[in-house]
Amino acid sequence: MPDATPPPDGRRGPNRALGNPFSSFVNFPGLFVRGLRRLPKDIWRSRFRTLDGLFHIGTAAGGGVLVALFLTEIFFLTQKSWPTITGYGFGFILGTVWNPNPPAPVFGAWPYIVGTLLTSAIAMLLAVPLSLGIAVFLSEEAPSWLRVPLSSLVELLVAVPSVVYGLWGIFVLEPIMRTTIEPDLHMSLGRIPGLGGVFPTPSAGGDVLTASVVLAIMVVPTIAAISRESMRAVPDSQREAVLSLGATRWETTRLGVIPYARSGIIGACILGLGRALGETMAVTMTIGNSNHVPSSLFMPGQTLASAIANEFNNSFSPLERSALIEAGLVLLGITLLVNLVARMLVRGLVGSGSGAAGE
Repeated sequence: MPDATPPPDGRRGPNRALGNPFSSFVNFPGLFVRGLRRLPKDIWRSRFRTLDGLFHIGTAAGGGVLVALFLTEIFFLTQKSWPTITGYGFGFILGTVWNPNPPAPVFGAWPYIVGTLLTSAIAMLLAVPLSLGIAVFLSEEAPSWLRVPLSSLVELLVAVPSVVYGLWGIFVLEPIMRTTIEPDLHMSLGRIPGLGGVFPTPSAGGDVLTASVVLAIMVVPTIAAISRESMRAVPDSQREAVLSLGATRWETTRLGVIPYARSGIIGACILGLGRALGETMAVTMTIGNSNHVPSSLFMPGQTLASAIANEFNNSFSPLERSALIEAGLVLLGITLLVNLVARMLVRGLVGSGSGAAGE
């Protein structure tokens, strides 16, 4: 009768001395981890310190490249426009005549500055309410089977090239504005005292209002897409808390969703305004390109971006090129100033909202 007593070293049989290859394979991850734990801790600490250092250097380099690009742009624009900066001073910004012809060329960018600010302001007045309506519908009201394709369509419109919007504005929007919308505005609003000069008899061709409508259509997808994402990020508990107090769907959206997503909505409006200020091709194709300060919405005008696009390749004198580059520098300054003011407003609104919530 064989002896069933196990050997003193705990092995179950003589074949155990050779080991079980399958068992070693299964236990390999655990053995590997235990082996790593036996390594000196200084090795891991130095490795992590190296990775942290590389990560810090990489992120700092990315931020440094961004700052360097921005400063390089300012330096380049300032250097190339220095002849007109020193020659015209603030007269370049406040001047109303743009005449590059010798013997006495004059460069005044005020008509272009007015056109830029006017078209962007009208575009935002038209685009923001429409964009918020689209965002509220997609995030709060639309059924699931409709929300996904409509959201994809809005995001697709963001990527449409501006020249496509310009062609649509020339062949579709301009005839409608000239034959229907602008005459109706003239008949209805033009008779109001004080508004007759703003809505006079429509003229043929592109004008400030047509370019503003095209800009509004261009920035609607951007504002709507970002605002929708901000509203979808609102926790469901926020909606449920307002609904539990007996609020309607409209009150829930107005009191529980929009205030919570306010910073994201304002950020979307800032991005839309940035695109409106710097838009070139669509505005150039629809604004009429006149070097005069527009006295009404039905008159042709020009923006800083459209003036650069129209005149740069046709400029032959170095002084005119310097003036056009200074116009780009002014556009950059306007964009930075508008964004700075908008961010200050965002901080003020978010801070007041947090204070109200805390009260």
